[in-house]
Amino acid sequence: QVQLVESGGGLVQPGGSLRLSCAASGYIFSVYAMNWYRQAPGKQREWVATITSTDTTTYADSVKGRFTISRDNAKNTEYLQMNSLKPEDTAVYYCKLRKSGRDYWGQGTQVTVSS
Repeated sequence: QVQLVESGGGLVQPGGSLRLSCAASGYIFSVYAMNWYRQAPGKQREWVATITSTDTTTYADSVKGRFTISRDNAKNTEYLQMNSLKPEDTAVYYCKLRKSGRDYWGQGTQVTVSS
């Protein structure tokens, strides 16, 4: 079955960087778009970025120019490089796959931006 496992979260100071990973299994990774979402305390989950099967990328305005989504099909893994982090980036970050009309989510990884 489909499994998505995020890693790479942690505590970082404002202006710092982190790279998140999402390891996927149970399906043909290369043919599907992959997404990152995040959910801050007390807020709704929001879309962050998408990478298609042909490596086209799109970003939320709030992260454009600071975050970079990428994928390595040989490793069945997608990444989110986060630079110039701000306190408002603090959230649990999730990877998401939409396949055959169903959404699959990972368990999330906590990112905390604080001095």
